[in-house]
Amino acid sequence: MKALVGISLGALLLAGVAPAFAQDAPAEPPTLEVTIIPGGATIFQSKNASPDFTNYTYGGAVTYNITPFVGVEGEVGGTAGVSQNLTFAGSALSNIKTPNTLTYNGNLVVSAPGHSVVPFITGGIGGLTMFERAALGVDNRTTFLTGNVGGGVKWYASNGRWGLRADYRFIGVRGNDSAPAFFGQNARYGHRIYGAVIINALSR
Repeated sequence: MKALVGISLGALLLAGVAPAFAQDAPAEPPTLEVTIIPGGATIFQSKNASPDFTNYTYGGAVTYNITPFVGVEGEVGGTAGVSQNLTFAGSALSNIKTPNTLTYNGNLVVSAPGHSVVPFITGGIGGLTMFERAALGVDNRTTFLTGNVGGGVKWYASNGRWGLRADYRFIGVRGNDSAPAFFGQNARYGHRIYGAVIINALSR
């Protein structure tokens, strides 16, 4: 349920800011902006005997825009395990909570400023640490190398102090032979979507 709320929030943000694109007021990303992510969803696809599952996503990011078009961003966030039904190793598991994770990424962001709505593309590398969940055979913390690519749209208020952001990422997780059977022995792929608030920390 929480994951569906996160996906709905992202979709509503996209729908809500789209009409602002027609406005004439020019806008560009501030030099330094802080993104606060109250909610979203990360969905991992199944692989071999490992199940697909969805976690609630939250976190934050700091972006330094070198120019109005190019910036660098550091993200730190987490995903909270959600009780859900899984099929794992041939068994059906009902209402079982998935493991929590910690994520951290460094990304390059390329924007197309000019209006109050600013589309962008982004990609980078980072890590994912999965925490213990004994019921699923995850007995130790395991860290994986990750890569991500995606994009989205930012809307900046006319006063330049704040804005909204909708973001999508395709995530690749490198396999780890020492990982538990539930996640990570083979490369895994997923999707992340979130809605966020942008705070202007430093204007040009």
